[in-house]
Amino acid sequence: MAPLHTIAAQFYHAFYKNEWRGADDWDLRALSISDAYEVQRLIAEQRVEAGERIVGYKVGCTSAAIQAQFGLDEPICGRLFAPHVQEEGARLDWSSYANCAIEPEMVLKIGRDVQGNDLSDQELLDSIDFVSPGIEIHNFKFWQGTPTIQELICSGGIHAGLIIGKSKIAPQTLDFRDEVFSVYTNDEIVTSAPASEIMEGPLHSLRWLVNFLTARGESLKKGAWIIPGSPTELIEINRDTELKVVIDRVGSVVARFEKPPS
Repeated sequence: MAPLHTIAAQFYHAFYKNEWRGADDWDLRALSISDAYEVQRLIAEQRVEAGERIVGYKVGCTSAAIQAQFGLDEPICGRLFAPHVQEEGARLDWSSYANCAIEPEMVLKIGRDVQGNDLSDQELLDSIDFVSPGIEIHNFKFWQGTPTIQELICSGGIHAGLIIGKSKIAPQTLDFRDEVFSVYTNDEIVTSAPASEIMEGPLHSLRWLVNFLTARGESLKKGAWIIPGSPTELIEINRDTELKVVIDRVGSVVARFEKPPS
């Protein structure tokens, strides 16, 4: 297996160029989970050096639907970067991604620094400033073919971007279990599922993330954006599409995916 910094350089290249230049004899399954997170960290360093900013975290592979789609059985953590977090109203070129796909997301804005183990629901609620609807964008491409937890971690959860809706809802008005997430393409519903499918609720996902960071001597910082996972499978976008995500009691967000004329 190549050195971790060499693997990181190839994932960095793949993110921007949508091509894989890793050697044929690489098998990412040979990486430990710790090694895979180190690759993710090295990629983040390169992206920051290139002018991007880390603005939050995502928890991925949180629902039975996603785990079945990927053939995996545990959550992972990834980073969110500016300028790839955008407000509602963005128009995106679906053809510019490596197999564009989306997930509906509750977007949590963190209102204070958070650290600790197994924080209570009330402590987690108190840490959230507001909740918005969101659309997570993915490069739905596993370069080595079969999805593995190692590649998912290295790639930061195949995360490519986030669109955040305009509504800002107080977390105390939500139960983080019964809210139904619905996805519409061109005004036709394509999937829906309740928040409880996300590790039995997004607060459990947030707790997992805080535990994960605390174990590494890190914390959530005030102002961070957090996406705790989707209750539905990924939806591929391979043609011009008006996409709408509706989350009960949270609101809706719309994005237009459009390939520019050649």
